[in-house]
Order: sequence, then structure tokens, then C-alpha cells
Amino acid sequence: MIWTNPAEAALSELSNVPWVRFAVLALSSIFFLVDPFAAIPSFLAITESADPVRRKRMARKGALTCFIVLTGFALGGQLLFKMFGITLPAFEVAGGLILLLIGLDMLEAKRSPTQEATGDTEEAAVKEDAGIVPLGIPMLAGPGAISSVMVLVGQVPSLWHWEMAAILGSITFTSLVSYLVLAGASQVRRVMGDTGIRILVRVMGLLLVALAMQFFVNGLTDLGIIPKH
Repeated sequence: MIWTNPAEAALSELSNVPWVRFAVLALSSIFFLVDPFAAIPSFLAITESADPVRRKRMARKGALTCFIVLTGFALGGQLLFKMFGITLPAFEVAGGLILLLIGLDMLEAKRSPTQEATGDTEEAAVKEDAGIVPLGIPMLAGPGAISSVMVLVGQVPSLWHWEMAAILGSITFTSLVSYLVLAGASQVRRVMGDTGIRILVRVMGLLLVALAMQFFVNGLTDLGIIPKH
């Protein structure tokens, strides 16, 4: 008789449930791309001369901007697909390439140019609305996160389907964690250290590269370039 770990068996059964699998995919892809931990050094540089109250206010603006932008693309994603005649496979291939480039940058523990251009941090340090631009967009809600949301939305039959709830829930959770991480950026950096943050970013980058390749393969399969098994 082969003994089976009940916890492993339950986890295996749960992973085969479609909504659980999609929810995990949505949360992981959105969270890894927003990646508030990688934004900590830039956020601290932007708010170097700010008092704790203003720093929290900027973190709240950034997280709220991220939520509004990603939610907007989630709700209007299908309309954009129809308006421009974009097919899901084409967007999966394009989105996979974008995620791959961002993931490769994360493997080197640095921010992608699509998320943070040279000089953004210095310019933002003297701006009152830096919590919205560049912190909220594109540092948090950058092209990669938007592309990921659009690819996920393309798989949803309608706005009222449970998969849309999983996407919106993932966006809400990610935005909330982003606020908590940035509002306590000094404490997080002190606890994790620069080395710890770089290691975490690299791990997220590795997972993101794998996710990007899956999007890319799915797109090529849907286009008929790669045969379905």
C-alpha cells in the first residue's frame, strides 16, 4: 500500500480546479509585474526629503493609480480588442515578448526601461504629483502589467464571468500590498536589506520569464503554428 500525504493530495486536487488555477495565474502574473518591492529604492529616492505623512500619501496615490489603471484596462479590455480587431493569440505573443524582456531585466535585479526610464526618479523627487506619475504609472502599472491584464481578460467570456472577479480581485490585492510595502518602505528595506530585495526580484523575474514563455507558447498554439497535443 502506498501512503499518500493528505495535504499533498488535497493540494493536487485543488490545483486541478479551473477557477483556482486561473486565480493563481492572475494573481501571480499581475503581482510579479507590478512588483512593489523592486520600486522601493526609487520610492525612497523620490520621497527622500518627505515627512512620513507625505510619504504615505504618495504611496496611497501610487497604489490607487495602479488600481484605477489596471481596473480600467480590465473592464475595457474586450472593447479594445473588438475596436482594434486584435485577436487574443496575437496579444498573447506580443504580451509574452514584453513580459520576457521585463523578466530578463528582473533577473539582473534592475527595473525595466518600460517601468522606469533614466531620470524619472530625479524628476519625480521635485514633483508634487509623483505618486501618480511616475510611481503609479509606469513604475507600478507599467506596460507589462497592463499587457498581462489584457491577456487575462481576453480569456474571459464576459464581464460577469467568475474569471473577471479573479482578475479584479488580483488587481485589488496587488494594489493593497503595493500601498503597504511602499508606505513602510524604510522598514521593509531595513528588514530585508538591499541584498534580500535583489534576491526576491530575481526570483520573481525567473517566474515571470516562465510565465512569459507560457503566454508566448499559448499564442503560437492558438495561431496554429505549434500543434496542439
